[in-house]
Amino acid sequence: MIFIHRGTGRLRTFLGTIPFEYGDYLIIPRGMIYQIEFDNEDNRLLFLESYSPLYTPKRYRNHFGQLLEHSPFCERDLKLPQDLETYDEKGDFIIKIKKEGMLHDVVYATHPFDVVGWDGYNFPYGFSIHNFEPITGRVHQPPPVHQTFETNSFVVCSFCPRLYDYHPQAVPAPYNHSNIDSDEVLYYVDGDFMSRNNIEQGHITLHPKGIPHGPAPGAMERSIGQTVTQELAVMIDTFRPLQITEEAAGIDDGKYYKSWVE
Repeated sequence: MIFIHRGTGRLRTFLGTIPFEYGDYLIIPRGMIYQIEFDNEDNRLLFLESYSPLYTPKRYRNHFGQLLEHSPFCERDLKLPQDLETYDEKGDFIIKIKKEGMLHDVVYATHPFDVVGWDGYNFPYGFSIHNFEPITGRVHQPPPVHQTFETNSFVVCSFCPRLYDYHPQAVPAPYNHSNIDSDEVLYYVDGDFMSRNNIEQGHITLHPKGIPHGPAPGAMERSIGQTVTQELAVMIDTFRPLQITEEAAGIDDGKYYKSWVE
C-alpha cells in the first residue's frame, strides 16, 4: 500500500494505469508488476508492505464481498485500472523482485506489459482518503470507526475532517488510554490534529502497546466547545510489536515522550 501525501502521477501496471493525486491510497497486490511515474520531484509517500492481502473491513462487507450501506466508502469510490498498455517488444527489461527483505534484479526477455486482456478480482486500485465518510456520534467514537483496510497483522485507519461529538456535555478530545493489542503509528497528513501539540505535516508518532497516552496538556480543555475538526491522518495499528530500525531511531526528536508534561 502506498499513500500519496504529496505529488501526482500514474501507477502503471500490466493490468492498466491508475492516475493518483494527494490523498490517494494505492493498493497493489503481491506479484503485481508495476511502475510509478511522477509528474515532478515534489513527492512524499507513506509506504506499507504486508505478507497477507489488504482487505476492506469485514464488518462492512456482506457474504458476497460487497460493501454494505453503512460502510464509510463503497465500490464506486475506487479508482480502477484503465487504459491497458500492451507492448509486443523483445529486449532486456529489468524487474526488481523483493524476496527475504532483499531486492533482486531479474531480466525479462520481453516487455512485462504484454497483457492483451485480463479477468478476475485480484487487481490494483486506488481510493482517496477524501472520499472516506467519517462515522460520528453524540459521544466519542472508538478508533475502529476510522478503519479503512485490514490485514492479518495490522489495520489502517483514516482520520478525516468530521463533526466533533455533539452531546451537550461531550469532551471532543479522545480519552487517555493504552492499547492492549496494538502498537499504534500515526502519520500526520494535514490540518490541526486536535489531541496533540506541535505536530506538523509528515510527523510520525509511535505509541507502543501497554503505554498510556492521550491528549497533550491543554488539548482536552481546548477541545471543549469545538464543533468540527479538519485533521487528516493515517493510523496503522499492528498486532505484533514493532521493531525500531536504525533509520527510524535517527529521525527521533528525542522529545516526544515528554509532550505530556506541562
